[in-house]
Amino acid sequence: MSVSVYAMTIELFVPMLANLSKILEKSVLYAQDKKIEAGVLENLRLAPNMFALTRQVQFSCDFAKLSTARLAGIEAPSFPDTEKTLSELQERISKTIEWLKTITPAQLADAPMRHITVPLRNRTLELEGLAFLQKWVLPNFYFHVTTTYALLRSVGIEVGKQDYLGGV
Repeated sequence: MSVSVYAMTIELFVPMLANLSKILEKSVLYAQDKKIEAGVLENLRLAPNMFALTRQVQFSCDFAKLSTARLAGIEAPSFPDTEKTLSELQERISKTIEWLKTITPAQLADAPMRHITVPLRNRTLELEGLAFLQKWVLPNFYFHVTTTYALLRSVGIEVGKQDYLGGV
């Protein structure tokens, strides 16, 4: 049995982003209940030299959206990184999910063999589609979703493995 790129992108990204949105929803309620000032949770980081929670969510969305677009050989919509609140981050997740749902399996049919080039800060990443998905996209996507979860969990927000996994 073979696994499609569609199954490894859309069918994974959509539910994980929905779970991330629900985790942020719990965080909004937590902040209201504990009277935490706006910006405190959004600026959480585990170490001084890492990206804050806001950027972690933006990266989660961007890895899902931009990588799927590259694999499909199409342009992804541009979302400026202007979110300041948890609610705005939830809107970004929602827009990302809406766009991902427009992608069809046929658009990703040639993805495993598509040559992908991604300019990075210090180098250019060049991989065939399947390797790009396995070695770059999925590890980065899950890294940023997991980091967001860990940041919120570390300050006492009552989220657990079932929140992360959703209805599996």
